Amino acid sequence: MTQPTPPRPLHRDTLAVREAVARSQYGENSEALYLTSGYVQPSAEAAARRFAGDEEGYTYGRYGNPTVSSFEQRLAALEGTEAAIGTASGMSAILMMCLALLKAGDHIVCSRSMFGSTIRLIGTDLARFGVESTFVSQTDTAAWQAAMRSNTRLLFAETPTNPLTEVCDIQALADIAHNAGALLALDNCFATPALQRPVLFGADIIMHSGTKYLDGQGRVMAGALCASQALVTEKFLPLLKSGGMSLAPFNAWVVLKGLETLDLRMRAQSDQALALAQWLQDHPAVSRVYYPGLASHPQHVLAMAQQSGVGGAVLSFDVKAANPEQARARAFAVLDAMQVLSLSTNLGDTKTLAAHPASTSHGRLTEPQRQAAGIGQGLIRVAVGLEHIDDIKADLALGLDPLS
Repeated sequence: MTQPTPPRPLHRDTLAVREAVARSQYGENSEALYLTSGYVQPSAEAAARRFAGDEEGYTYGRYGNPTVSSFEQRLAALEGTEAAIGTASGMSAILMMCLALLKAGDHIVCSRSMFGSTIRLIGTDLARFGVESTFVSQTDTAAWQAAMRSNTRLLFAETPTNPLTEVCDIQALADIAHNAGALLALDNCFATPALQRPVLFGADIIMHSGTKYLDGQGRVMAGALCASQALVTEKFLPLLKSGGMSLAPFNAWVVLKGLETLDLRMRAQSDQALALAQWLQDHPAVSRVYYPGLASHPQHVLAMAQQSGVGGAVLSFDVKAANPEQARARAFAVLDAMQVLSLSTNLGDTKTLAAHPASTSHGRLTEPQRQAAGIGQGLIRVAVGLEHIDDIKADLALGLDPLS
């Protein structure tokens, strides 16, 4: 069943609930979930053309699926890119990007404030195969420029960062990359296209962990790369077919439905996060709050310009302590005192999640790497959900008030 062509370009809010592959002959209103690993071909000749890439059509589950295609089309429409490709997780999306674009002897420049697994993947795992990397300050544009080499092929940043919410100047990094014939990739997990569209500032590739806010309720693993049609078709898709980082149809369907409420959730949770950040910065047991929506944030003005004036739903804070050992003990005490909020390293859920990055998400880094990234033992990250803000404050106060 074909769908009528809209008479005019649709708003993003409409695309978030309408963009998908065409309905089947049954006329379903909610996008169909296609659970199949193989596809019956109309003829041997058609099968040959489809496997050769000369004709559109699904051939094998690892190569593509209609439900996955709906997710890809919808996410690309929201990010403003020509195409997108779904993957099994956010980390598999990063691996796909690096394997597709880099080879032994190539160089990548990354923010040293990125997610711990990303730093390990690029700085340690890919280094074993001859990919060189340099990690620089997220916010120091001059450091990014100074790190460029003749063999630099890719710049990769995450904005805001996990967990310190540092913000980079996307346009400035895009100019540095393009002047050197390189590409700029941006991890947009924290802001999502509801708050920030990196392509408008010159980014070439937007990476997502759909596990986070795109799903929004902590149900499934998913990832994606949004980019030009050429990059997706010529670079990423061939690697997907051979490497098998494929997104499962059920997971794609769950995230596809999550995208329908993405804008509403992000704005509501961001309002909650701002209120919590303002409360935390006045608490006597807290030494510092990291949140782009606060005027005290070093990149507040830049963040508001790039993130449509909204700070996002993730914040972090340091508990006051005399030394790292005491800081760790006090952070653990705050987390263990919680009775409502969830002690969990995930983020993007409708439930508020709190975690200790130094011992969990960034636990595999060396202590020097953690120090370089600014991850202290007293740091607590909070991904703010949709509980009543008074209940969120009261639950954190159970652990914070005794520290005062």
